[in-house]
Amino acid sequence: MCPTTEAVHRPYALCDFSLVFPPDPGWVRTARDAVGTAVRTAGRGHLADTALLLTSEVVTNAVKACRDSGCSEPVTLYGEWPSPATLRVLVHDGAPGLPVRQWGEQEAVGGRGLYLVGVCADEWGVCRHGPGHGKSVWFELGD
Repeated sequence: MCPTTEAVHRPYALCDFSLVFPPDPGWVRTARDAVGTAVRTAGRGHLADTALLLTSEVVTNAVKACRDSGCSEPVTLYGEWPSPATLRVLVHDGAPGLPVRQWGEQEAVGGRGLYLVGVCADEWGVCRHGPGHGKSVWFELGD
């Protein structure tokens, strides 16, 4: 189930944000930088390392899913503060299918992204709601 957002008054430092970009690996760093800026601006620097790691994993999965399926729809990252202590990041892509949480072979280069999300996030999930086709993967981190 996708999280819902409520319109509430928030201080400037806790503003919601979004980033729309083509499904290209070059944008993973930009997405990570956007989340890092939001975390530091909100005075939640202690969440930065985990937020950057999980953003990298989720965005990389979205980009890979699009490239593997030939999907050219943009990837969208949404960030929000549903409460002053909680960061929620949602990444939507237009590729078909749902990601699978797995632990790759020890020699494998990839395949551990959602495993890391599951271990490090306070909450996370996958849903098909959202703009257009595809799916969204989201995670929450808090104090």
